[in-house]
Order: sequence, then C-alpha cells, then structure tokens
Amino acid sequence: MGERKAPGKKEDLKKFKEEIVHQFHIISEDVISQVKQVAEGVANVDEKLDRRFNELKTEIDNKTQPIAQAVFELSGRVAVLDNKVVALDGKVDRIHEELKTEIKETRQEVLAAVKFSYAELDKRITTLEKEFLELKHRVEKIETRSIS
Repeated sequence: MGERKAPGKKEDLKKFKEEIVHQFHIISEDVISQVKQVAEGVANVDEKLDRRFNELKTEIDNKTQPIAQAVFELSGRVAVLDNKVVALDGKVDRIHEELKTEIKETRQEVLAAVKFSYAELDKRITTLEKEFLELKHRVEKIETRSIS
C-alpha cells in the first residue's frame, strides 16, 4: 500500500517551498535592482554620448565654417578670374586678327613698292641704255669723221 505522508513532513515541505519562494523573491528583487542599475548606466552613457556628439558636431562646425566660407569666396574669385580669362582670350584673338590683317596689308604695300621700284629701275635702265646707244652712235660718227 501507499505510504502515507506524515503531517510533519507536509508542513516541512510547505515551509521549504515558502523559503524557496522567499529566496526567489529576494534574488529576483536583487536581479531587478541590478538590471535597473545597468539601465541607468546605459541611460547615463547614452546621455554622455549625446553630449559628446553635440560637442564634437559644434566643434567641427566651428572649424569647418571658415573653410566653407573660404571655399565659397574662392569659387567666386575663380568665376571672376574665369570671366577675365575669357575676356583676355577674346582680346588676344582680336589682336591676332588685327595683326594678321596689318601684316597682310603691309606685305601688299611692300610688294607694290618693290614692283614700283622694279618698274622705275627698269625704266631708268632702258633710258640709260638708249642714251648709251645714242652716245655710242655719236662717238662712232665722230670717230668716223676724224678718220676720214
């Protein structure tokens, strides 16, 4: 037959159960307390990280703002210089064309002067040749008279 449990044992088991439940409550309260401390620590670290992030962001902004301003000013200056370069390029092209035209005109004038000088020299040489021939002819006449 089955063993009957003694009434004292039942009470011991009940006390043992209550003591285990009590110990569980104590342990769980301690674990909950520790979890709360960890959560507070995480919250503190999160706040510190947010503050540090904001400090670093402000510091970076303070240091990069002058650089951004300088880049903006330089880009404006580059645009002005670019416009000046384009203007100078246009002037150089215009001056090049003007010089080319002037050189062409001067060349034509020099060629005309050379042609004129050549024509004038040719005319003078022809005149001198005619005069020489006339003189030669006269000298021959004179020589033929003196011989006869």
